[in-house]
Amino acid sequence: MEGDTNDYTGKGLSGGKLIVAPPAVDGFVPEENIVIGNVALYGATGGAAFFRGIAGERFMVRNSGAAGVVEGTGDHGCEYMTGGRAVIIGKTGRNFGAGMSGGIAYVLDEDGDFATRCNPEMIGLEALDEPEDLDLVKGLLERHLEYTGSTVAARLLHDWPAAARKFAKVMPKEYRRVLEERRRESEATAARNAASAEVVRG
Repeated sequence: MEGDTNDYTGKGLSGGKLIVAPPAVDGFVPEENIVIGNVALYGATGGAAFFRGIAGERFMVRNSGAAGVVEGTGDHGCEYMTGGRAVIIGKTGRNFGAGMSGGIAYVLDEDGDFATRCNPEMIGLEALDEPEDLDLVKGLLERHLEYTGSTVAARLLHDWPAAARKFAKVMPKEYRRVLEERRRESEATAARNAASAEVVRG
């Protein structure tokens, strides 16, 4: 889609790619303008979306499986999100992550004030430093640049990996707890298997 869109863009997206970018117009700066309406990717279950410009309120609300890249959002971003991945390379509105129980969001926080716009009840903020997260975010930025010509993505990729340190990883507390439990169980299983193997060798 070349242009802008109204509310509910990508509602129920379940696969494929959704790409929205404004036409090249002198003086128009996509990352400073709203090009996507409210409630984009509502209830999406799969696929990927790349939006060059800012989304309105409630971006990716109730998303359970899609991946999305956008250059800023209004209030209540990733509200009630249960799965999927969101990469936001611009400012967010207030109350980000309210009711977010799953999935992960990666938010560019160049001014260091993103925490003041989050709802901390169910989420925590972490650094973007795990290899799988770094690969995921970089890969989505590369696709965003390819599909939309985003100058923001181009700038971040040019400064990678230093730019990665400017991201906040938004992690639901319950999701983190489940992952930690799985990690401990995996380590315990590996330890038991190693001990059994040692007994057999002995």
